Amino acid sequence: MRVVDLSLTVNSEMPGVSITTAKTIASDGWNATTLSLYSHSGTHMDAPCHFLDGGSTIDQHRLEVLVGPAIVLDLSPANPRQLATVEDVQQIKDHIRPGCRILFRTDWSRRYGTAEYRNELPRISLELAEWLVKQKVGLIGVEPPSVADVNNIEELTKVHQTLFRGNVVIVEGLTNLDQLTQQTVEFIALPLKIEHGDGCPVRAIAIERESFQPV
Repeated sequence: MRVVDLSLTVNSEMPGVSITTAKTIASDGWNATTLSLYSHSGTHMDAPCHFLDGGSTIDQHRLEVLVGPAIVLDLSPANPRQLATVEDVQQIKDHIRPGCRILFRTDWSRRYGTAEYRNELPRISLELAEWLVKQKVGLIGVEPPSVADVNNIEELTKVHQTLFRGNVVIVEGLTNLDQLTQQTVEFIALPLKIEHGDGCPVRAIAIERESFQPV
């Protein structure tokens, strides 16, 4: 068994994150910190209420969707502002089943820490979002911090709402997909159980096994 960490490291340099000292061994007898986390910082999961009035919250996600086989779709290296289309997923179409999970490898996480990472990100086209819903895909994971252009509110809203209305779970900000050697891996991404949460950072991992069978 081989475990690959697909999560960005959370630190005070990450946008939306503040980590301060709360207790020290010298003064209090133990070390502890106070964490302030934007709900969509780093490697994170969105909840439908992020873009849908009355949408379900992060604590209402069905756990079985967040754990299981995932297909790795290699679109690397993605160009700035590249649109992933229905044509791009044809290479794995024979493996797509209702409830399946797809991880979009673009190698975009290599640009983490640059302005390009957020402002020039490759994204999911609205056509592809609609297609994924029709295929009843259960979860998608992407390397950029969003599945759509964060500087285009119309695109951002339409793509998110389309996926959410189709019950597709969205994981954003993945990394290290270039370290995976198998097309199908066991994927795990679990958020904290935050009541009424619109999103939450996750620890995402992929497990590769010698005997793992493609979906």
